[in-house]
Amino acid sequence: MVDRPGMIAPEIAEHYGVGIHTVTKTWAQHEAWPASVGKRGRYKEYAAADIDAFVREHVQRQAVTLEPKRLYTAQQLEDAGIGITAGTIRADLTRDRWPEPDDTENGVNRWKGKTVTAVMATRRGYRRTQSDKSGRA
Repeated sequence: MVDRPGMIAPEIAEHYGVGIHTVTKTWAQHEAWPASVGKRGRYKEYAAADIDAFVREHVQRQAVTLEPKRLYTAQQLEDAGIGITAGTIRADLTRDRWPEPDDTENGVNRWKGKTVTAVMATRRGYRRTQSDKSGRA
C-alpha cells in the first residue's frame, strides 16, 4: 500500500515504475480506472487504495508456479496461465527475447519450469512495485 491517501499521475508512474504516458494514456483509458477524488495542481488526484486495486487486478500478472524440473511446451505454458500465448513464446524465441529450449526431442521445443520462471521474472508486468521492495504490504 502507499503512504499518502491520494496520488496524481506523476506519483503513480514513479510508484509503479512506469512512464507517465503509460498512466495517462493507457491505464487511465481503461474502463475500470477509478474515478478521481479531486485535483492537485493540473492533475486529477486518485485514491491510492483504488489505484493499488486497479494495478493488482488489471496490470500485474500473478506469477504461476511451475514444476522446476518438468519440461513444458509453449502450448502447455500458455495453458498453465503464465500470461503470454504460445505464439508469443515462439515469436520471442525467433527474436532472441526468449531462452533457447532446454530440450528439443522429436523436434518439439520444451523448457524447464525453472527456466520459464526465471525469464518471466524479467518480463513487464511481473516487476515489483516500490512498496513490495520496501517490504510494506
